[in-house]
Amino acid sequence: MLPMSSSVRRFLLTKAKTYVRTVTTSKPATSFDDDQIKQNYDIIIAGGGMVGCTLACAIGKNSLLSHLKVLLLEGSPQQKYELKPEYSNRVVALNQNTKSLMNSLEIWQHIEKARVQPVRHMQVWDASSNALISFNSADIMDDDVAYIVENDLLLHAVNKELTSPDLKNVNIVYGAKISGYELSKHEALTRNLIKMNNGDTYSCKLLIGADGANSAVRNAMGVQYLSWNYDHMGVVATLHLAEETENTTAWQRWLPTGPVALLPLDSKRSSLVWSTTVDHAKQLLQLPEEQFVDALNDALWKQYPHSSAVEACTSWFGSCLKSIGLPDGAERQLPPSVKSIVSASRAAFPLGFGHSTRYVAPGVALVGDAAHRVHPLAGQGVNLGFGDVKDLTEFLADAIYTGLDITHHSWLERYESSRQRHNVPTQIAVDALYRLYTVDLPPVVLVRSLGTQLTNALQPIKKLIMSHATT
Repeated sequence: MLPMSSSVRRFLLTKAKTYVRTVTTSKPATSFDDDQIKQNYDIIIAGGGMVGCTLACAIGKNSLLSHLKVLLLEGSPQQKYELKPEYSNRVVALNQNTKSLMNSLEIWQHIEKARVQPVRHMQVWDASSNALISFNSADIMDDDVAYIVENDLLLHAVNKELTSPDLKNVNIVYGAKISGYELSKHEALTRNLIKMNNGDTYSCKLLIGADGANSAVRNAMGVQYLSWNYDHMGVVATLHLAEETENTTAWQRWLPTGPVALLPLDSKRSSLVWSTTVDHAKQLLQLPEEQFVDALNDALWKQYPHSSAVEACTSWFGSCLKSIGLPDGAERQLPPSVKSIVSASRAAFPLGFGHSTRYVAPGVALVGDAAHRVHPLAGQGVNLGFGDVKDLTEFLADAIYTGLDITHHSWLERYESSRQRHNVPTQIAVDALYRLYTVDLPPVVLVRSLGTQLTNALQPIKKLIMSHATT
């Protein structure tokens, strides 16, 4: 277990004021006798995706929590993983905080043995002006900006540790079909019931919802969920580049319809995430492969119309920055050209925003997309989820360390407060960026261009951005 933070120590010296919130259930309460319950657990995690599996692994490996009985319920059947020559079209950009978590759980070693691509540079630029911002790992931090890993490889690496013989307190049920939840209404005697389609019923002290954006656990809690769709889709594909390069740069260009991004996979291949309107996304999926490649290269290289007034203002501002010894943003790298796409690698998924006003209730906690959903433009979605894993595990361990139960409201609410202080500003910032850059009016383009130029010129601001993005 990591050493307790100063805030935890202060809690041990002062009495925190907390409150208990009653939640509603999705179904009428039903009385269950003990003989109707197949098995009792301390913790049940609903959802065995990347975040849910990592949480089960983190709890199982924590010395203060390893005595707890944990059940992981995953709706999909158990998959046999095979590392194929071609990359998957679904990848994640893991930040330093996530890498540290994976290292602490001995998961990272499995990823490194397979394949992972570091991102050492990142360039983001505007199609409607000459403004850009770049990040260089050598300038702003001691390590790489991010690491590109395939979703299924990451899940396989987590499962290798999760199913290790040394992890004896975690059970996994694959193909688990949950019919409903009956949640405890009383903190003093928490007992959540999970009913399965096959008639089985499990009980637990702490139920953790890691079941995605359409979380049934969150619905059972009865909490308010703020959400909206962007009426955009993310088109993904695996790309072959025209020339072999070191390929450690992530590229993102803001188009009037949304951002198009290339994430490096190896010296010859990159992964595409192209956010665009629903109609355009459907057109891109239907294009012949050669025409799709042409459309993508146009998106990366085409000169879009620029406002002469915006150009004059940004040029003058760049000169001012240069005159006081700051970078004016005139120097830029050119993105790679795409030669072809991997056959059948194109796919699309809807984009939206979501945030649960509460992450916890008596005997219940939410993690990952069950608690929050963001636009993929900043690559923060899964990293926020892994941040939830780290904090929740530490707060549960701190509860045990102080002689309290894992369902004690003060520690669950500390988890909620800690994560919402980090997640909400991130979500708001990402949503604001999306809205700011999908408007093509010259005054808006001017404001965002000047802001981009100034941010790129001021190293402390860039460090602050990267510091928040990697924690």
